[in-house]
Amino acid sequence: MKKPALLLLAAVVAITVTACGTKSEDVNPVAEPFSLALDWYPNPDHAGIYTAKDAGYFKDAGLDVSLDTPTDPALPIKLVAAGRTDLAVSYEPEVLMARDQGLDVVAVSSVVGRPLTSMIWLKKSKIKRVADLKGKTISTAGIPYQDAYLKTILKRAGLSENEVKTVAVGQGLLPSIISGRAQATLGPLWNIEGVDLKLSGFRPVINPVDRLGVPPYDELVLVARGAQLEEDPDPIRLFIAALARGTADAVAHPNRAAETILKANKALEPKVTRAQTRVTLPLLARQDKSKPYGYMNTAKWQTFINWMVDNGLLDSPARAVDSLTNEYLPGGEIDPG
Repeated sequence: MKKPALLLLAAVVAITVTACGTKSEDVNPVAEPFSLALDWYPNPDHAGIYTAKDAGYFKDAGLDVSLDTPTDPALPIKLVAAGRTDLAVSYEPEVLMARDQGLDVVAVSSVVGRPLTSMIWLKKSKIKRVADLKGKTISTAGIPYQDAYLKTILKRAGLSENEVKTVAVGQGLLPSIISGRAQATLGPLWNIEGVDLKLSGFRPVINPVDRLGVPPYDELVLVARGAQLEEDPDPIRLFIAALARGTADAVAHPNRAAETILKANKALEPKVTRAQTRVTLPLLARQDKSKPYGYMNTAKWQTFINWMVDNGLLDSPARAVDSLTNEYLPGGEIDPG
């Protein structure tokens, strides 16, 4: 059932807050339950999301947002396809593979519009460039599309897959190069694990995959179920507008954003998290002021789709215009709180 009243409610709430000069927590509208499945535990990639929730921006929009953390990063997109969550944070390759498998999912907003996935080696390994990995061991997480990244990276460097050894280590990517089990690793995020390695004194050499030959893509996106966009798109639109507000706020107040993440995940190390947040916030910010927050470039997506087809990751060609939509993004300038 459509809920056009939600948009009216959010507008009334916004006007009331502005006119009365009250804080968001002083206004108590009836909020619509709304669930978001994160891709992983709370970390600086989610600074805009947690800032929006902590500051009450979702409530201002008439949404009672719950944030759920899965045990498997591949699970959120399946949950949204099954209608068990309203939105999911996922990855462009996951969206495209899910659609190729027949799942009814569509990307509705970019969260991080460039690759974070990297190939990393340590300076102590004496490796200067990818070509130096001939005869060496490279660790991976065992994710199929990241294995295709490796194939592309090696080919660009003049190497074949047979000229290196690979070992799948799951989540043990950093330990594999610290211990010397592998001389390089493919899969860590340069803004998270890369920063951690630097602060720990390991002197990493960090190479984002798009600098090594992999086509650019959106690392993190919000994913919705196509049927929900047809039946009841208003909550999605309201959520993204509130997220844009939270992200602008986080970018404007980096120290506060870091503390918000630390409050959400007490297992994080404060010094490392603050440094990761400073590196990450510019990636979350609106990149092109001529485009709305969360804008996804269809041509860029199509290039990446074509690369996935060429590498056997998709069974059939797909159209970017079917895989994403910018229809639900907020317009105009988003001012930080």
